[in-house]
Amino acid sequence: MLSKTLVPQSVAREIQTMINSGTLKAGEKIPSQREFSQKFGISRASLREALLTLETLGLLKTEPGRGTFVAEAQGRPSGDMAPWRYSDSYSVFDVFQTRIMLEGEVARLSAGRLTQIQLERMERATRTMEECWANQDLLANVEADLEFHGVIVSACSNAMLRALYQTVRDQLTETQRQPIPHTDPERMKASISEHRRIIAALAANDGLGARHEMETHIRNTAQCAGLAP
Repeated sequence: MLSKTLVPQSVAREIQTMINSGTLKAGEKIPSQREFSQKFGISRASLREALLTLETLGLLKTEPGRGTFVAEAQGRPSGDMAPWRYSDSYSVFDVFQTRIMLEGEVARLSAGRLTQIQLERMERATRTMEECWANQDLLANVEADLEFHGVIVSACSNAMLRALYQTVRDQLTETQRQPIPHTDPERMKASISEHRRIIAALAANDGLGARHEMETHIRNTAQCAGLAP
């Protein structure tokens, strides 16, 4: 039985492995939710969360009335992104706009406050992003990205901004997954460079520089989703 605290992530990782290994082939319809939930010994709710994550990353595609299929052209920018799962409350544009304001200010207030261990952790996360993209481990790529941003938040001097970030973390996380199907190797290379410029500004106690680099990074990410917040 999978860890109950990480069930959707664990199942998503297993399904991604099945796709990357060819066990589930491009264009193939995946087993029904009943079959898959029995296979993994999990609830359908946890399975649905795992499938939504993989669909957002462009690994799966749901066709109304037909089912869910393994997406074609893995590892290359694809056509349509998955539906925005928070559309009933906030548009993806609104969330990106909020990220720019929130994470830009968080970066400013975190400058000069990160320990050497934290800065090294951010650099390791950035290297992991690079390596996982090369291996098309998209889940681990995004997890490393989340860790990078989370370390900055943990060093922010404003406790209310830290709490606000946690309140909207699910929506922010989705904007880090959503552009992946439209991210080509050159954009990922640029994103890695942007991370390193953010680290440099934070290490140099350059608050305004850290805010500028973070805002630029998020705007460039939004462009992959076809947005200009």
